[in-house]
Amino acid sequence: MKILLVSDIFYPHTGGVSEHILHLWKNFNEMGHTAKILAPSYGKNYPYVDEKIIRMGRAIKFPKNRSFSVLSFGITLTWQVRRFLDTEKFDVIHLHGAIAPTLPYLALKYSSAKNFVTFHSAYEQSFGYVLWEPVLEQYFRRIDGMIAVSTVARDCVMRYFPIGECKIIPNGIDTERFRPDIPQVEELRKYSPKILFVGRFEPRKGLKYLLMAFPEIVKEFPEAKLIVVGEGFLEHYYRRYIEEHIKENVIFVGFVKPEDLPRYYASCDIYCSPATGAESFGIVLLEAMASGKPIVASDIPGYRTILSDGAEGLLFEPMNPEALAEKIIYLLKRPELMKKFGNAGREKSKKYDWKIISKQVLDFYKEVCNR
Repeated sequence: MKILLVSDIFYPHTGGVSEHILHLWKNFNEMGHTAKILAPSYGKNYPYVDEKIIRMGRAIKFPKNRSFSVLSFGITLTWQVRRFLDTEKFDVIHLHGAIAPTLPYLALKYSSAKNFVTFHSAYEQSFGYVLWEPVLEQYFRRIDGMIAVSTVARDCVMRYFPIGECKIIPNGIDTERFRPDIPQVEELRKYSPKILFVGRFEPRKGLKYLLMAFPEIVKEFPEAKLIVVGEGFLEHYYRRYIEEHIKENVIFVGFVKPEDLPRYYASCDIYCSPATGAESFGIVLLEAMASGKPIVASDIPGYRTILSDGAEGLLFEPMNPEALAEKIIYLLKRPELMKKFGNAGREKSKKYDWKIISKQVLDFYKEVCNR
């Protein structure tokens, strides 16, 4: 099949949607199909430059849902998309994310292929869907197959557009890239114990609650280190939550290249995700599981779809630093339990391997096309 994956969100903008699209694209091509990506330019797109990654329009970031979303802008964007689709004649066009009035919307409008969409987001309400409902509803009816990465993502969109069946196909993980036997980051070997956070510096990722909890952890484990991987303009704001006497215990690493990220998971003792909500799944949890690490994460609906409390890690009440500190201290005092959680997570992650997930998506294409 000739397949086009379309989204306003793609690398170098990091996150679950970008990771999802990248791995589907790689696996589809490896399986003998011709897959291309249509996404906006972020200015500096390196190293995500390939003849099968087509850039149209310019990405503009804006605050949304306690995070940042992206829209594509370009004076000739409509004309470019229409000409591109007329020329390429794809069998399948697969949209990712909300059908905002930009690239996914235009691709659907001018598509002559079978159309699919994967919903990735969780949210309490969407003013965009309310505002654009009269326009979007007619385009939703042009979709032949709908996918959601979790029941949480499905229920969010169905609240506004209850127009048919939505198949659940989760996010995936590269279990060869994230493994327990990956070499550690050399500079971090001397520290123990180590708690890892990976994520964009956005309010809904909840980093401030982990920073607020860390003094209690240091009381019990004076040598403990918090390794923070990520970047964002809120870094200065988050540093204000670091109490003076624990500044040496918190290490801000900054941006880490994708090829180096598995080494940070391999270097930690516990992975922590203190997200406040609006998470439909949690790829970072899969990355930690595949790396064989125990997890302490917020007890939110999106995380409960993948993490079982007391099986691969522990859940705590969101936005509660005391509860977070208590769970991490509890685990650090029980090395055997940490090992048990890590082994269980590694085993569970295998069923989410991207090769398996990509095959599920392809099978759904065929099922819909053969109806």
